[in-house]
Amino acid sequence: MTHQIENIEEEQVPIPEDTKSFSFRKLWAFAGPGLLMSIAYLDPGNLEGDLQAGVVGGHQLLWILFWATCAGFLLQVLAARLGVVTGKDLASICREEYPNWASKVLWVMTEIAIIGSDIQEVIGSAIAMNILFGLPLWAGVVITACDTFTFLMLHILGVRKLEAFFGALIGTMGVCFLINWINSGPNFAEVGKGLVIPIIPSYAWTQAVALIGAVIMPHNIYFHSALVQSRRVDRNRPDKVQEANKYFAIESGISLLISFIINLAVVAVFANGFYNNPKYIGKDVGLEDAGDALYEQFGRSAQIIWGVGLLAAGQSATMTGTFSGQFVMQGFLDLKVAPWVRTLMTRSVAIVPALCVALLFEGSESIRSGLNQMGELLNVLQSMQLPFALLPVLKFTSSSKRMGQFKSHGAMKFICWVIAAIVIGMNFYHTIDQVKEWTEDAEKSVLVVCWLSASVFLLFYIAFLAYVAWRPVQGPKDEPDATTLNTPLLPKSFEEAFEESVGLINGSNNCLPHKHHANEQQAAW
Repeated sequence: MTHQIENIEEEQVPIPEDTKSFSFRKLWAFAGPGLLMSIAYLDPGNLEGDLQAGVVGGHQLLWILFWATCAGFLLQVLAARLGVVTGKDLASICREEYPNWASKVLWVMTEIAIIGSDIQEVIGSAIAMNILFGLPLWAGVVITACDTFTFLMLHILGVRKLEAFFGALIGTMGVCFLINWINSGPNFAEVGKGLVIPIIPSYAWTQAVALIGAVIMPHNIYFHSALVQSRRVDRNRPDKVQEANKYFAIESGISLLISFIINLAVVAVFANGFYNNPKYIGKDVGLEDAGDALYEQFGRSAQIIWGVGLLAAGQSATMTGTFSGQFVMQGFLDLKVAPWVRTLMTRSVAIVPALCVALLFEGSESIRSGLNQMGELLNVLQSMQLPFALLPVLKFTSSSKRMGQFKSHGAMKFICWVIAAIVIGMNFYHTIDQVKEWTEDAEKSVLVVCWLSASVFLLFYIAFLAYVAWRPVQGPKDEPDATTLNTPLLPKSFEEAFEESVGLINGSNNCLPHKHHANEQQAAW
C-alpha cells in the first residue's frame, strides 16, 4: 500500500498497537513529518545565514542559533498539535475562522513567502552546480527549475519512501558539512562559549537577526500542520490524540536537533577560516562567494564537499517547498491542484528574477553583489511574512473551541507568545535596518518618499496583524463547541473535509476511502 503525500487524507500510515508507555515501534511509525519539516531549517537561505554569522561574528552567535532552533521547535510542536487534534491543517482553519478577504490576504502573504524561499533554493542549487560541474549560473537555474518535476515523481512510491529519500538528503548534508568542520580544525572551547555566553557584537546585529529570520520559516508552520495527518490517529479517543502529540513532539525534537548540529557545523567552518581574517574583514560573503572562499582557505576538496551539501540542501528544499505550497493552496482556497501544476506555477515565478541576475551579470564580479542584494531582500521578505503564520497558530492552539482539553495552558502559552513577540520584534528591527541601509545614499526627497511609503505600509501591516491576533475564535462550523463536550472537540475526519471540495470519496462516510479511489489517483500519475 502506498501513501501519496498530496493525498494524505485518503490513505494514512497505520500506528501499531503497543501498551508500553514508550515504544520505538510507534516512534518509527510516527517518524517522518518532522524530518520533512526540518528541511526548511537547512535550505540554502539558512546556510547563507550560517556562513555570514560565522564570517562576521565567529562562534559568538551560536547561542542565537540554538535558542532560535528551540523556539522553532515549540512552534512546530504547536503546529503538529493543531493538525492532530482538529484533523485540519492551519490554512484550512484560517479559511474557516476569518472572512474571505482576510483569508485571501493570509494566503497571498504565505505564497509570497514560499516564492521568496523558492528563489533562494533555485539560486543555491544553481551555485552548487557551478561549483561541482562548472555550469554557468543561468544553466543551473534552468536545470534546477526543471529537475524538481523528476524528483516529485517519487511521491508515487508512497510517503514513507519519500520520507526516506529526504532523510538520505539530510544525511548527505550532515556528512558533507561535518567533514568540512573536522577538516577546518574544530575549536570546541569556542563552540562551548558561543553556545552559553549571550553576546551580540555591535557589528553583527544584522547577521544575528537574519539568523533568526532564516531559521523559522512561515510556510513551514502551515506545512507541518498538514504533514501530521499522514498518520492514522483515532481522534475520538483522547488517549490516542495525546499519544500522537507526544510522539510527534519527540520526532520533531530529534529532527531539529540534527538540523541544529548541521547548522552549527556550517557556522563553525566559516568562523574557523574567515572570522578575524584580514582578507575578509568588512567583506560580504554569500553563497556565491563561499565555494571560492573555501577553496582558497582549505583546498578544492572542501569546495567540492560544500557543493555537494549545498546541492542536497537546494534540491530537498525545492521539493518540500512545492508540497508546502500544495497544502497552503488547497487549505486557503479549498482548491486542490496537482503537484506538477503547482511546481510549474511557482517555478515560473521564481525563475524570472534568478535568471535575470544570472544573465545580466554572468561572468562578472557584479553577480556577487547582485546575488547578495537579492538574498538580503528575500530575507527581509521572509521576516515580514513570519507573523502571518505565528499569530494564527498561537491563537488557535490557545482556544478551547478548537483544541478542547488540548489547548495551550499557563507557562507553555506564555512562553510561546513571548517567543512570538521577540521574533516579530527582531524581524521588525531587521526590516527597518535594511531600509536604512538601502536609503543610506539617497537624496533627501527620495528619502522622504521612501520613509513615508514605508510608514503607511507598516500602519496597514500592524493593523492587519492586530486583526488576525484579536479576532475571536469562532470554532468549527456545524459542530458542537468543544467546551460543551466531555472530550476535546474532534471535528469530522480529514477525509470527510475533503469530500465536498475534492470529490475523492464520493459520499462515503467511512474513515478510510475505498481502494479504487487511491488506485485512480495512482493511475493518473
